[in-house]
Amino acid sequence: MDHFEFDTLATAAFKGERVAARRLVARMQVTEAQALLQVLTLAAGAAGLAQLLHQREQLRLRDEERRLARQAHAAHKLALRKAGLQSSAAWRGWFDGSAHPNPGQIGIGALLCGPDGQRMEISRRAGYGNSSEAEYLALTALLELAVKMGATELAICGDSQVVVNDVNLGAARGAKGLEAHRARVVELMAALGQVQLRWVPRHRNGDADRLSQQAIASPTAAG
Repeated sequence: MDHFEFDTLATAAFKGERVAARRLVARMQVTEAQALLQVLTLAAGAAGLAQLLHQREQLRLRDEERRLARQAHAAHKLALRKAGLQSSAAWRGWFDGSAHPNPGQIGIGALLCGPDGQRMEISRRAGYGNSSEAEYLALTALLELAVKMGATELAICGDSQVVVNDVNLGAARGAKGLEAHRARVVELMAALGQVQLRWVPRHRNGDADRLSQQAIASPTAAG
């Protein structure tokens, strides 16, 4: 059994077996290689150490294959994420609507930015209603502007979970009382083609929020 290399034994040994070997070294004053040989020989039993080492090597190879597969899968996902960033929307938009009080006077704000440096703002009053209606009117105004500008691959952000979820979940699971607003938004999004709508926290929607508040403060504000 002495012909087995220490590295071979160490690679084959499980963690508990290596711990047992170190204890044996301390107790019996043998080398680590000798201790590991004794521990693995005992673990091998009647099948013999050579058979045990062969089984452990096959197990190690399978684990290595799984590890490499996980790495390849992770690399593939990363590549997809990078590709998504590289092909990000050509146009970007933000919207926000407010009602003072709620319900009350509606102010809408929106910002549309294009791939060639275009920057268009909307800030105007939009009648009377509640906060959800205000958010929907702001989104509608943004989409109408995007259609007018011939925008493509539009990514829109808003801080209204009610409106974002209402549009993304669709009519079957949408909020009651907002059906007409949802239908108009869906119609405009279909006209634009590729549109992504996602929620962002209010602090990441500062420009649109400022424009909607500006509309309330200035009765003459226009988009």
